[in-house]
Parts: sequence; C-alpha cells; structure tokens
Amino acid sequence: MSGLPKEGVEIVRGDMLDPTSLGPAMSGASAVISSAIGYSRRKKGDSLRTDFDGNHNLVDAAKKAAVPRFVFLSILACDQAPNVPHFWAKKVTEDYLQQQGVPFVVLRPGAFLGAPSGRYREWLLSGLQKGQVVGMTQGDVRMTYIAPDEVARALAMAVDEPRALGQRIDLGSDRPLSGPELTELAGRLLHRTMRLRTMGGGGMKFLALFSPGIRGMIEMTRFFQTGKYIADTRLQGELFAPVPRVEDAARQMLADLGLLPAKSSP
Repeated sequence: MSGLPKEGVEIVRGDMLDPTSLGPAMSGASAVISSAIGYSRRKKGDSLRTDFDGNHNLVDAAKKAAVPRFVFLSILACDQAPNVPHFWAKKVTEDYLQQQGVPFVVLRPGAFLGAPSGRYREWLLSGLQKGQVVGMTQGDVRMTYIAPDEVARALAMAVDEPRALGQRIDLGSDRPLSGPELTELAGRLLHRTMRLRTMGGGGMKFLALFSPGIRGMIEMTRFFQTGKYIADTRLQGELFAPVPRVEDAARQMLADLGLLPAKSSP
C-alpha cells in the first residue's frame, strides 16, 4: 500500500472488528468492496470472526453512511453448503446485506486457479515440478475454476455496472473440470505426463481431530464432491463479457509459477 498515495489514492485505515473505526473510511465513498477473509488465517489473529462479525460491521457502516453500492466477494454455491464454515459465512453476509437494505452486488467466484503466495505457493510449485496435479474432486465430478485476475476484473466492473445492482452473480471459466481433466490440461500445457493427487485421506482426517481449519477443508472437499460447485456463467457473460477460458487461467498460473514463459505484451 506504500505506493498508492503516489497514484492519488487516499488511505484511511480501519479495523472491521472495531465498528467505531469504519466511519471515516465510508465518508464520501461511492462504493464499498469487501474481499476480506479471516478463515484462511494468513496472519496471526485471523479467524472466522472477520467473515461473520467483520463483514456485518462493514455492512452496518455502509448503511449508516448511505453508501450507494456494496460489492461483496462471496463464494460460489455458498448457500448450498451449510456444513462448510467459510462458505456459510459468505451466505450469512449476503443475507444480511439484503436484510439491511444496503444496495449490493454479490459476486460468487469458483475456485481460484492461480499462483498463491507464501508456503502454499511453494507447496503447489513443488508438486507440479514432481508431476503432480492436486484435484479437489474424485472421478468424473467437475467443479468451476477461475483466474484471480478475472475475479478482480469483475469486481472493478461491478462498481459501475447498473444492471449488476441487486444481483448474485456466479463467476467462472468457460467450463468446469474434473480432476482428470485438470491433470490432462496441465500436462498438455507443460508437455509432460502429469498424475492426479486428490485432497483428503487419512492424514487430513487425523489432523482434523485437532484443527477446526482442517475440518473445514474436509467439509469443503465433501461439498465439491456433490457436483454442485458449478457456475452458471450466463449472467457473468452478459454483464462482464467475455467469460474467460479455463486454458488461459491454467496457462497464466503456470507462467506465474515460472513453469511456462510469461506471455509477451502485444
């Protein structure tokens, strides 16, 4: 954030868990975008309180300031996954926006197909270098993936698109993929044979005895296996066209990880 003021961006700091700190950030705002999460525990002190209480505080502050639009980054099919804590937190916030009468746009992206940061990046890169692709479903069950950059593009467009107001909009790529199809795609792009490694197993189930986060991951993979995690991209295509190709997302992820040459600028 240190470079933003040079671009003419005013930074006002607040804490979503401290309602009194949010008012100044809302002053003069034409839109609020919330992509905040605590469930991933990226830093010390993160928890699901951010996803529940924090987002509710942000909605309350936006209502008090009469902000004309609240763009909320949710999760695909969250309303069908009551046993997945971080999915359900998104559903609860969606409902709270509507109950409070705050003008909203909800975006529900599928699973990010992109290069993560930190230890997750090293874990993913190491697996791919060994010829392993991590799949979240078994057999021929498909699920939706999308590039993080495409989600960011939709978020930016949702701020001004008049037809998006009051809508819950699925975000995804042109087609869902099963684990074997994702593995085949990665192998085709990397020009090598890849093998599929599915999430879960006895090790995760043992760790789940001691970790709520792992239990949530297991419930998430169980939900993926229902086949319900598939985006209906018709509204996405109408409002934020074009619907991106999943090949492009996979190629960009592999390039960001240094496994493919970066795409040259036109």
